[in-house]
Amino acid sequence: MSSYIDSRKPNKHGDYKDCPALVVEFLYNSETIRGLSPRTVNGYYIDLRTFFRFLKLHRGLVASQTPLDEISISEIDLTFIESITTSEIYEFLHYVTRERDNGATTRARKLSSLKGFFRYLCNKKKILKNNPTDDVETPAIRKRLPKYLSLSEGVELLKNIQSDFYERDYCIITLFLNCGMRLSELVNINITDLQEDGTIRIIGKGDKERLVYLNNACKSALHRLCVERAKMLNLKDEQALFVSKRTGKRLSARRVQQIVEKCLGTAGLSGRGFSPHKLRHTAATMMYQEGHVDMLALKEILGHAHVSTTEIYTHLGNAQLKEAAQASPFANIDFDQNESSKKQKLNKGKKGSDEK
Repeated sequence: MSSYIDSRKPNKHGDYKDCPALVVEFLYNSETIRGLSPRTVNGYYIDLRTFFRFLKLHRGLVASQTPLDEISISEIDLTFIESITTSEIYEFLHYVTRERDNGATTRARKLSSLKGFFRYLCNKKKILKNNPTDDVETPAIRKRLPKYLSLSEGVELLKNIQSDFYERDYCIITLFLNCGMRLSELVNINITDLQEDGTIRIIGKGDKERLVYLNNACKSALHRLCVERAKMLNLKDEQALFVSKRTGKRLSARRVQQIVEKCLGTAGLSGRGFSPHKLRHTAATMMYQEGHVDMLALKEILGHAHVSTTEIYTHLGNAQLKEAAQASPFANIDFDQNESSKKQKLNKGKKGSDEK
């Protein structure tokens, strides 16, 4: 997939030369003024480029057999953008559904990119009077319960780590299970992010900074890692917390994924769809279910912008649902109508006998 992101320098990008001038301006504004992450802006870039290429094809401005990737859109101007209709927005969403097999989540993201762009032109730049996306509803997204490890499975994972750099890999799993970090957050931790007050500085989505308090398990794992890391003679990246034993450089996100996959395998948990992100789910679920952590506190720990995002982690297990049902004050109150009828008949018979 084409992208302006440089995998070696994830915070760097190109100059969007293949996009219309107004799209370039919107992308720069999103990153430099709104402070959105390069990865988020990259998504906007790809979505908007696909949309304008589709429009030229849909309007017959290029030959019908022209591959989408070969359609130039750099010449598109305000006049062209002003002519875009709500019907064409729907045509685009239908196209990515039919031709690109985009699910509801992907379509919602594409529509969000379009809405953001047209809002920018209407409300910020004030050069567009009508917003063609105003009446377009976001595709309904079915929420699924996140997959997570049980408490006993998490314990097995920690007990069965086999590695030539045990302290590093044990610390990785411990931080995932206890702090609920994102993969990108863990990979980018520096030695200087470890604070003397028992917290760790995390840089999350959109370069937002937060402090996460470390429990004893995390502190112990980090201490052992730092001791072993200090013994390395080939240390190249002196700032990175998690480094390769072979190269001395910061671990990549893919390498951490491989480490987690190997650890899951030795614990007998492979092949079940678990991943670093599922360990984040596990941390959040255990904090909520076992630790009874408040929703707002959990939101801050996970680095969510909105509490509605956090709610997906607050699913309940069957045991808790059963316990909740039994907790009802009406749980032990049972009036059996048949039994009541029998008692009434008995009482009537007894009363008749007494009268005789």
